[in-house]
Formats: sequence, C-alpha cells, structure tokens
Amino acid sequence: MSSLTVTIQLGGAVALLLFALRLVRDGMTDAFGIKLKTALGLGTKTGPRAFLSGLIATLGLQSSTATALMTAAFAERKLVNGKMAQIVLLGANVGTALTAWVVATGIEAIAPALLLIGFVMARQSKTSIAGSGRALIGIGLMLLSLTLLAQATEPLRQSETMAVFIGMLDGAWLVALLFAAGIAVVCSSSLAAVLLILSLGLAPALTVVLVLGANIGGAVAPVLATLRGQVAARRLTAGNLLIRSIGCLFALPFAGQIGTLLERLPMPNTGLAVEAHLVFNVVLALAIWPFTGLITKLVVKLIPDAETSAELAPRWLMEDELDTPPLALAGASREALAIGDTIERMLDQARKAFHDNDPAPLAEVSVLENRVDRRQQEVKSYLSRLGSSANEEDRRRSITILDYVINLEHVGDIIDKGLAPEVRKKIGLGLWFSDEGYDELDALFLMTQENLRMAQTVFMTRDRDVARQLMEVKVEIRKHERQSSQRHLIRLREGNPESRETSSLHLDILRDLKRINAHIVSVAHPILDEEGLLVESRLRSG
Repeated sequence: MSSLTVTIQLGGAVALLLFALRLVRDGMTDAFGIKLKTALGLGTKTGPRAFLSGLIATLGLQSSTATALMTAAFAERKLVNGKMAQIVLLGANVGTALTAWVVATGIEAIAPALLLIGFVMARQSKTSIAGSGRALIGIGLMLLSLTLLAQATEPLRQSETMAVFIGMLDGAWLVALLFAAGIAVVCSSSLAAVLLILSLGLAPALTVVLVLGANIGGAVAPVLATLRGQVAARRLTAGNLLIRSIGCLFALPFAGQIGTLLERLPMPNTGLAVEAHLVFNVVLALAIWPFTGLITKLVVKLIPDAETSAELAPRWLMEDELDTPPLALAGASREALAIGDTIERMLDQARKAFHDNDPAPLAEVSVLENRVDRRQQEVKSYLSRLGSSANEEDRRRSITILDYVINLEHVGDIIDKGLAPEVRKKIGLGLWFSDEGYDELDALFLMTQENLRMAQTVFMTRDRDVARQLMEVKVEIRKHERQSSQRHLIRLREGNPESRETSSLHLDILRDLKRINAHIVSVAHPILDEEGLLVESRLRSG
C-alpha cells in the first residue's frame, strides 16, 4: 500500500475521532450544559467532591480540556478557589483516562446500535433528547474510528521505515516525549493521542513514554486557550500543566519498568497505552493531592496579579456615528453587552458573599449598580438621537437593545435592593441555612449566572436555537424554585431549626433569583416571536 494512501487513511481515522469527540461534547453541552456547570460549581466544597465533579464532567463531555475551560471560567469569577480548582482538574485527568479505557474494551460491536438510537433521538424537538442523541452518535463514531485506526496503522506496523523511526524514538525518550506531546497539542486532546498510540502496538517502554508525552500535550491545549484570559484562569491551566509535567518527569526514567509491570497486572485486555494512561493519572492524583495547596501558591508567585484599572465611561457610544444607524446600533449593542458583564459581576459578588459568609464583596454591588443605572440612561439617550436615516429594521433593533438594557437595569435593582440586603441579613444575624436549603439556593445562583451568560450570547448572535434553549431553561428555573419551596416547607414541618430561623430569607432569595431569571430570559422573546414560536397568553383555550 502506498504511503499516500496510508497517510490519507490514518488522517481520516484521526479526523473522525476528533469529530466524534467534538460531537459528544457539543451534544452533552446542549443537553446538560447548565446542569453540568451547576454540578461543577457546587462540587467544590471539599476535595473529594471537587475531584468527583471533575471526573463526572469529563466523562460526560469526553474532554478534559472542556472541563478545564469550564473550571477556569469559575476561577475567573472567583466561584472556586485555586486549590479546589486544581483538584477538579485532577479528577478531569482521571476522567479522560477512564474514557480511553472504556472505549478500548472492545465494544465496537455496539457502534451501529448507538448510531441508530442516536439518530432517532437527535431528530426530536426537545433539546435534552436531541443533544443526548448527538452525543450517542459521537460515541458510535468514536468506536468506528478505533477500527479505522487499527486498519490504517496495520501497514505502518509492518513498515521497515516505521521500524527505523520507532527505533530512533526508542533510543531518545525525551524526543519521543516531545513528539507525543506535539501530537496531543495538534489534536487538542490527550485522549485522541493515546488512542493513536494504542493502535500502533509499540514496545512497552516506548508506549509508556509516548503516553507521558500525550499527557503533557493534553495539558497544553487549555493553557493556549486561556492565554488571554484573566489571571485566575491562566494560573489554573498553568498549574495543571506543571502538575502533569512533574509527574511525567518523575515517571520517565522508569518507563521500562512501568511498562513491564503493567503488562503483568491482571487488567482487562484494553491495551498497554490506555492502561498506562489510566494508572499514571490515578497515581498522579493520589500523589499530588496533598501538595495542591503548595502548587497553587507557587503558580500565584509565577503568575502575579495584573494591575487593575477603573472602568471608564461608555466606550462605544460615538456621537459621530448617529447619522449611520448600523454603526450606532453596533456601538449600542456592545455597550449593552458591557452592562451585562457588569450585572454578571454583581451576581458574582452577591454569590461570593453568600458562599463565604463575608459581607465585604457586597460593597462593590452598590457601586456597580450606580454604574449600570448611568450606562442604561446613556444608551437610552443615545438611541433616542438615532439619525433620521434609520429604517424600520434599525428601529426594531434599537427597541430590542432598549428592552435588553432596561431588563438588565431591573436585574441590577433586584440584586442591589433585594439579594444584597438579604445576604447581608444572613451574615449580620449569623443565620445558617440547612445543608439542603443552602445547596438549593447555591444551585439557583449558579443557574442564574449561566443563564445570564447564555442571554448575552442570544443578544449578540440572535441565534434561534440558543434562544429556544434559554426559554426551556426558564421552565427548569420555575420548577427548581417550586420544588425548593416545597422541600423547605417539608423541612419546616419536620421541625428543622435552621429552616425555621431562615424561612422568610430562603423564600425571599428564591423569589428574587426567579425574578432575575425572568428578566434575563426576556432577551429571547423578540427572536422567538419573529419566528412565531411564542403565544400571547399561557392560558388554555376553551
């Protein structure tokens, strides 16, 4: 078989694997994105819970990189501290290793069934079912890609040229380590790199070395993705890269002994590459866990805090653009997004005060609320002076922008005059919620924050599918609020003293978060209304 044919087949198999991984991640995000993020945000109170949340999120998303970026987003917003975030990524690393191990257990025979079931589910209108269907299709394609990889690499395993190249790598482990790391970086996935190594059927020592390199490369992708992010996110991904690099450098001199030992272990016949990947990440997690605090402090010294500057007045409301409505509307839209970012910061601070039982973050809420009020007035004034050349579509867009900033201003009022005083009361009176009540409220906080981020996306892209998803989330919020109220009343009837002391506070916070979500979701109304997907009344006819 010609080298060109082999290259095309191998490239196609790898491309199918990467496409399948992306399909699983996107499908699971569509189906359970909010729930996964909420679980991840809530699962960082203790080390074991943080580890488990990272593992579960990665098993769902099939990507430790995706979990790392989600955790980085929480770290940026100070919803999780550096040490717990590093433990989350230890769980994510084990999760991606478990995925490789499960995929390599020889279950390719069920791929057609997964594709069929996934295809039927993906055609359903409900987002959660359709997303789950796409995820099943992705898993089926992953299994097929393994078969294609085995077929594509068969000529390579018999090639004399390949034997010489492998011999060179076997004699230069550091080069082999960097080579595998490069493959993982190009694929943006340590899982894909490990499965490729698995298909080559190499000697035990070289297999272990290449797997170590794939682990380093898998930690590089999140670092690259957060290079322009906030300091907290860069510290998190850099710390994960440091941890994996330390583990690989300690294991590299003993690759031969490790490979021999793993071959003798009574493990399922999944292949040395995935077994080495799993054992390495489990042992690394156990060994490094006690030192995550020290590593976090070291990374803080390596990546110091950036200098902060006070936020300036509106930057995108240009007077000279008012005579050109498209430019003026673009500027007003960017200003509306900036207002949304400020509201997100207010929610972050309110939740941080609630979470840490510390009133200090609430001091910023009033300052931010004044900024939101001022900017909202400036956007309204600016759009009222829109040039006479504006057409009907421009006027509709200006009304949409006005509606959004007015709703954001209402959200700011609720946070400043409702949530903040309620959290301050909780702290000042030394009140403590029951564990169940606290978890319910904290979950609703996190769901609200994620809904705001989704609303920002809807406002910016006017994507109908995301708008529909946001409306579906509103139903979930209403259900969560109702169930939490019912469970709270049950705890009251059972005589729970903590529930009795915080009864009115619990219900007030639930009510305010529900009101905030109602204003947030309103951004989807004009988009769905244009498509004829909304009705004027929720009352049943006749």
